[in-house]
Amino acid sequence: MAMTRTVLVTGAASQLAQCLKLSGAPSGWRALYLSRGELDIADSARTKTALDAIAPDCIINTAAWTAVDRAESEPARARRSNTAGVANLARWCGGRKARLIHVSTDFVFDGKEARPYAPGDATAPLGEYGASKLAGEEEVAKLPPGQGVILRTSWLYSEFGRNFVKTMLGLLAERNEIAVVSDQIGCPTSAHSLAGLIWRMLPRQAGAGLYHWHDGGETSWFGFAREIRRQGLAAGLLQGEIPIRPLATADYPTAARRPAYSVMDRGLALGEFDMPEGDWRGELGRVIQAIAKQETAG
Repeated sequence: MAMTRTVLVTGAASQLAQCLKLSGAPSGWRALYLSRGELDIADSARTKTALDAIAPDCIINTAAWTAVDRAESEPARARRSNTAGVANLARWCGGRKARLIHVSTDFVFDGKEARPYAPGDATAPLGEYGASKLAGEEEVAKLPPGQGVILRTSWLYSEFGRNFVKTMLGLLAERNEIAVVSDQIGCPTSAHSLAGLIWRMLPRQAGAGLYHWHDGGETSWFGFAREIRRQGLAAGLLQGEIPIRPLATADYPTAARRPAYSVMDRGLALGEFDMPEGDWRGELGRVIQAIAKQETAG
């Protein structure tokens, strides 16, 4: 009989962790989920004690400081989770020959390219959040080949937690008009599709160590919002077609600068793990239907 291996998922309250739990680990794996209250990865001593007790064969790190604008005024807090915490996980994995699958972000790029970013392209984060995530990537990259996997994603959303889709649905239900930035281009990603890729990665040794993932196609935040409105109306989540006005980044100042173009090339992940080439609109439909079911049940 084959031995069951253990995978530990950090940040159990994150939308990605909840999607991982919903879909379930692949055959031969037992998944454990720990929240920040149960495992603060930035606490090196307690992290080592907890990991020694669990002895996971793989760690999937979804724990992160994701308050992009607050990171500009609280860089130490961003670095605590996104860099020091990742270093603690990588250090433990390196000493035990365990694998670490670490989720990162498109914010490691400055958005100045006119083509999708390949995994090996030069990084140049515009703010503290991206810089802290890049520093975390560098900690994972210190692991021996085959032990560390960095998985960059973008514009993540689901029916869980706080995200752009749920925010837009709320605003469209409450206001007479909204304005959304139209000159930042990227790729929406359902946390469900990202979870699907991670579970495909788990039983196999990922060769490259650095991958990009998002759902097919690209759009602006404005285009994303318009599609949320269209599908929200079709699902009965919205009662009327509230106007959405395009807004320039210059007219919507934020503490942190965002990349104007953060589309990433996902070809390596598509090919190596035989992932379906889903379009972002289709994946959005899956989440919209899940939110509609929540509304009905609630």
